[in-house]
Amino acid sequence: MVFQSYALYPHMTVRKNMSFALELAKKPRADIDAAVAKAAAILQLDPYLDRLPKALSGGQRQRVAIGRAIVRDPKVFLFDEPLSNLDAALRVATRIEIARLKEAMPERTMIYVTHDQVEAMTLASRIVVLANRGIAQVGAPLELYERPRNEFVAQFIGSPAMNLLPGRITATGASTRIALDGGGEAESAVSTPADALDRRVNVGVRPEDLRLSEGTARYLHAGRVDITEALGEVTLLYFAATPEEQSGVVAKLPGIHADLRNRNCRLTADPQKVHLFADGESLRR
Repeated sequence: MVFQSYALYPHMTVRKNMSFALELAKKPRADIDAAVAKAAAILQLDPYLDRLPKALSGGQRQRVAIGRAIVRDPKVFLFDEPLSNLDAALRVATRIEIARLKEAMPERTMIYVTHDQVEAMTLASRIVVLANRGIAQVGAPLELYERPRNEFVAQFIGSPAMNLLPGRITATGASTRIALDGGGEAESAVSTPADALDRRVNVGVRPEDLRLSEGTARYLHAGRVDITEALGEVTLLYFAATPEEQSGVVAKLPGIHADLRNRNCRLTADPQKVHLFADGESLRR
């Protein structure tokens, strides 16, 4: 197990921390040295083997904690939020190290607990989303992103979170049309039966799937851009919340759009990217 708080012995060197469990198990010294050397090479800890934990950075300490688990050659690794104590830069660097470790040990199972959806999406082969004392969904990372089964998963996976807009179904069939409470209209490629007509639903659209609607084209959302965040490769648009909406709409447009703040804009989305939820559950089958 790799703990959130490293749990290293402060009076022991890196070498001693990594070898201690094997010494307690009375393994032969040659086997212990070989296991420590192998783990140190994988984690690039060779220069630090004779240092105490206090002489290491947070990322290096976490690598020592991982190395202490590797030397025991387990069938299953348990990672308990191992990056939560690191700063942003170290989180990225250590996450890459764990990804490399995962590829270097394909025959081992790693169970990784995290609240960070970026870690889950980048490290996992399969994700188990836990919510409300149960399992909300199990699947591959992109499966959860593209086909969330419920609103919780839809808003947990993806950053910023998926927009949810309340409305009423006005046309059913192979595709579905929805009149939104905010005055817009949405079309979804999700098929619905005839008896779903007039059913109350939430329309889910990810910020990155929204685009500006020009002229008189049908729009999904219209409003004033309250705040913009220019990140270079993308610009985030935050629309002021209306009484009909659960929260303000967020759009994530590629490129730089420095002139949109305080402007009234209309948004639309490809029907293939529009999700439908009723009573919190996805209508996509």
